[in-house]
Amino acid sequence: MTQNASGDRANPVVDAVVLGAGFAGLYMLHLLRDRLNKNVRVFESADGVGGTWYWNRYPGARCDIPSHHYSFSFSEELEQEWNWSEKYAAQPEILAYLEFVAKKFDLAKDITFRTRVNAAHYDEADKLWIITTNQGEVVRARYFIPAVGTLSDANIPEFKGHESFAGEVYVTGKWPKEGVDFAGKRVGIIGTGATAMQAIPLIAEEAAHLTVFQRTPNYGTPLRNEPMTPEVDRAVKENYRELRRQAWESFAGVPFDRLKPSALADSDEERLKQYEACWEDGGFSLWIGCYADTLFDERANKHTADFVRAKIRARVKDPAVAEMLCPPESQAYGTKRQPCETNYFETFNRANVTLVDIKSHPIEEIVPTGLRTSNAQYDFDILIYATGFDAFTGAMFKIDITGEGGLPLKDYWSAGPRTLFGLAAHGFPNMFFITGPQSPSVLFNMPLGIEMHCEWIAQCISHMDANGYASINADPDAEQQWIRHTKEMADATLLPEATSWYLGANIPGKPRVFMVYLGGGKHYKDVISRCAAEGYTGFTLTPVTCDALAQ
Repeated sequence: MTQNASGDRANPVVDAVVLGAGFAGLYMLHLLRDRLNKNVRVFESADGVGGTWYWNRYPGARCDIPSHHYSFSFSEELEQEWNWSEKYAAQPEILAYLEFVAKKFDLAKDITFRTRVNAAHYDEADKLWIITTNQGEVVRARYFIPAVGTLSDANIPEFKGHESFAGEVYVTGKWPKEGVDFAGKRVGIIGTGATAMQAIPLIAEEAAHLTVFQRTPNYGTPLRNEPMTPEVDRAVKENYRELRRQAWESFAGVPFDRLKPSALADSDEERLKQYEACWEDGGFSLWIGCYADTLFDERANKHTADFVRAKIRARVKDPAVAEMLCPPESQAYGTKRQPCETNYFETFNRANVTLVDIKSHPIEEIVPTGLRTSNAQYDFDILIYATGFDAFTGAMFKIDITGEGGLPLKDYWSAGPRTLFGLAAHGFPNMFFITGPQSPSVLFNMPLGIEMHCEWIAQCISHMDANGYASINADPDAEQQWIRHTKEMADATLLPEATSWYLGANIPGKPRVFMVYLGGGKHYKDVISRCAAEGYTGFTLTPVTCDALAQ
């Protein structure tokens, strides 16, 4: 356990401060406290664990990765004890799972709830992070680990008059615990991304009328959720180790048995048969489990895009509405995060649902009774923002983080995130990211990606302790090389062509930098494992000084 370097009893020193109590914060706490015997403080702004699954309680919120995969793999006992009720778990069940994990490993006792970290400043003299909370507490820590999540800072556009609406206002990413009663209400929802596509069908069933404001149509595919049968659950639990091995061998951390090399190698008949099979499989099967060249070759991509557009037209009765819901020919398939939906397109066949195109007729103003576009006014009782997140950097920039020389992280990342492996940034010693920018992050099975990062961090800290190192800092040349490599991997695909949140394109003024590593989880794990095995190449490790030892 770290000793108090300067004898300041008012501001205690701990080994590590972790921000957030979602998947990442919980596992990081478990590793550091229970495996390495470290003194750890976790700060969480909510009043319970769960992270994104605590806040995103909107109707229809559920995972789009199969439940058995979207879970921790570090404990075989945990795998056998927990029973999933659906193929794709809904928010309440995932939250209950994380609460079960916290209880099983007795994690809550080291988590300070209802507390935000306002600032984290690096003290170069003592090689400690000075952490200040909104409750006035100051904690000094050797390691600072913001596990704040990739998609945790809601993006709420400030339209003209945004504070004038007299009705109820909700944000999908900060949904009230008690839920929302839509019965007999006129509802307006802005956004048609993955979140909105989950929520809209359920809201439409309850509301008197629902008006959907769409800027960009999406290539949604069916989720195909179903109850978890005892037979399937038993088969998975008997074969979990092999299932996890297959997951780690796959590009995205979830195995897909149908994946074929190229859509262009198949005949029209063979290709249609493959598309139909993946469509019926549901989930991400068509996106990343169908043809390996879908996201690399424009011709292959066009075949998939045409197939999905045909499916949308077949599901929507009004041809004019169907065309509004079909992404244009210029929008490649899958270059934005592919939403998985249940009866989304059929919802627009309902008499109580109206679709409004706000790309052609933008929102000009929020008014007390609703909103006004460039060609009409719409009145409602409830306004919902389903407008996504300020991904990767939004939550980090809410904290005043300064590194060596007092450099703010926000300034260092002013032209886009700069990291080594998405794990660390030059000039911010002993600060680690979990599924940070320029790691596989959101394009890999998140719980497995989190485990990979947490275990690398814990191993690094253990190495530093064993070898007498006080700090670790990413080298600027290695960082630049990784940034360049990440860009090269992205540029080999079609993904950077889209105006997506992968590039920060949903946030006005945000630099357009592709923030996900597209080399695949297996290759990425080999890269960071080799870095560790070679003594943390790409990093500078500074030994503990004699003065520090004397203190």
